[in-house]
Amino acid sequence: MTGPQWFSQPYPPEGASAAEGIRNQLGRPELDLLTILVRESAQNSWDARVPASDAPVDYRIDMWTVGPAHTGAWRELLLAGAPGSSDFPLRETLKNGSIRVLAVSDRGTRGLGGPTRADDAVGPERDFVSFIRNIGEPRDTALGGGTYGFGKGIFYLLSKPGTVLVHSRCRTAKGAYETRLIGCTLWKSYVAVEHQGRRRYTGRHWWGDTAGSVVEPLVGQAAETTAQRLGLKPFGPQETGTTVVVIDPNLDELGAPEAADYLSDTIAWHLWPKMISTGGRSPAMRFSVTCDGVPHPVPDPRSTRPLSMFVAAYERMSGPHGDAVECLRPKRHLGRLGLVKRIMPPLEPTRASRMLDIEDLIHHVCLMRPAELVVTYHPGPKPPSINQGYAGVFRADEAMDDVYAKAEPPTHDAWNPHSLERPESTFVQTTFRRIGEALERLLSLSGVTRPGATNVALGAASSMFSGLVGGAWGIGGATAYSKPGSTVSRGTKSDAVAAGRRTGDRPGPASTALDSEHVDHVEAGHADGQSLHGMNAHTNGRSVVLRPRVQYIGDPYYDDRADGAVLIQEFRLPVPGPQRVRIDLAVTLPGTGGRETDPPIGAGMPELVGWEDDRGCLYAADPYMLDGGDSIWRAVVRPAPDTMTEIGIKVEAVRNT
Repeated sequence: MTGPQWFSQPYPPEGASAAEGIRNQLGRPELDLLTILVRESAQNSWDARVPASDAPVDYRIDMWTVGPAHTGAWRELLLAGAPGSSDFPLRETLKNGSIRVLAVSDRGTRGLGGPTRADDAVGPERDFVSFIRNIGEPRDTALGGGTYGFGKGIFYLLSKPGTVLVHSRCRTAKGAYETRLIGCTLWKSYVAVEHQGRRRYTGRHWWGDTAGSVVEPLVGQAAETTAQRLGLKPFGPQETGTTVVVIDPNLDELGAPEAADYLSDTIAWHLWPKMISTGGRSPAMRFSVTCDGVPHPVPDPRSTRPLSMFVAAYERMSGPHGDAVECLRPKRHLGRLGLVKRIMPPLEPTRASRMLDIEDLIHHVCLMRPAELVVTYHPGPKPPSINQGYAGVFRADEAMDDVYAKAEPPTHDAWNPHSLERPESTFVQTTFRRIGEALERLLSLSGVTRPGATNVALGAASSMFSGLVGGAWGIGGATAYSKPGSTVSRGTKSDAVAAGRRTGDRPGPASTALDSEHVDHVEAGHADGQSLHGMNAHTNGRSVVLRPRVQYIGDPYYDDRADGAVLIQEFRLPVPGPQRVRIDLAVTLPGTGGRETDPPIGAGMPELVGWEDDRGCLYAADPYMLDGGDSIWRAVVRPAPDTMTEIGIKVEAVRNT
């Protein structure tokens, strides 16, 4: 054969689909092109996995600039027989400057096998013609993620000149391995002026072996040699799979490294069910992203917040504590649901999470079909606190897969009951209703939502319930009521009260006065049976007492630790000398306004994890002795769920003996 060339499809007498119509099959999705690329291409890869194989599917995305060693081959090979530039923008792409490409690859898949001509594809093996030639074929994979194959259009939409190269290796009917390489362009229909007159073209073009009546892919050694000239990664001796190379990808104004990070994060958000190992089995798929040879790791969903919550919900759903979701009329088992609720720090949104309308709070249920590919994150009612979130997973039952598949748009990112007839629409509507009922139960306390819960920050520490008491066993909340280095002279009880008011930076309700009981405590505090009257100092010949106290630094905040979220209050003991601190924890329930130090039956209480110094060392003793000074310490507390945690720190001077 001669070298590969382009073939442009003219309109046949019986008519054909215009390229514009095929490009518009995806409609106007809300997701961006890179997100759709991840979702649709991974779905294709999953559906193409090798039957009866336990090996995971390898899926990767690589971006690179074609190097000088291969640039000449790209221009020579891919400009042969190309139409005029106005109807074929690839011509200008290859001529102007560097050539940028994005390749989506899978291994451990079947590759694009079967006949290469659409009129020969009468049997079940027709992967090649389904991907390269035909549009809108119904899926042939039981419980597959795809439905009608429109998702392959994303490759053309992502390419600025609408052009891809498809490099694949498959098994033939006789069991041999065969490499195939073909180029495809999907752009715009046009009219060309030729020797015979004007002629209309569909805007579909193929690049390959044009020796016959239909352009064919390069096969065997010709395909491998040409792929090598273009710098494409070769297949192993017994390796099958497909690589789709998108020429000049539209990265949505992102730099290539930023786009690689975004793709990695997007993979984690949309494909995490394929990344986790369950039931002793390995993950179903492995993922990687590189940019110019530099890896951009895909986040591990088990250790990445908030995806770890969805993993926990998935495990609950698939385990004995998951809930069956039922439709009563007509009676049908719809699927299973798992929900988890946690106290958590506010979420730091990323570009990928914002694409899903997930900002600073997780209150979503991940919807999936039996293929376990994320359809969407269905938002539920917001919890009463930004420091509390919940995640859920609903997986449709296998017997209902066709119903939910028909409820999806071409991009497979929603379930639309209004697109179905009864009773199928009833099943999808009931699914959302049952999920809503389960979320109401999850967010209620003892089955009843307490009044005023929406106005109370559950799980948060509040300075409303904590004041600062100067002297022995002083307590305080989130606000620093004493200025560093200030002193309080021993005097009358009224003097102590006045001093307490004067030194308050931002006094809360509980810090506006020191009652007589507190002042007596200042005078009669005990440690190890010794009476302590503060730390003596001399100023202008006059003896004063530097009373130990707590200076709170900023508001409490949540942080992630290995075993979950914790609440942290930073503080300083500004008065020098050995002092003993202990934690004073209490809770208030939404709507009650009462302070509780004894939990109800079956309820939890916040607990001290430890005292953390500025080096990150944690000390679990309570009380704990430390030296006052400029060092910043952190009280690390594990809060109780469904409560407002009140943190107080009490300090007591320790006499040197």
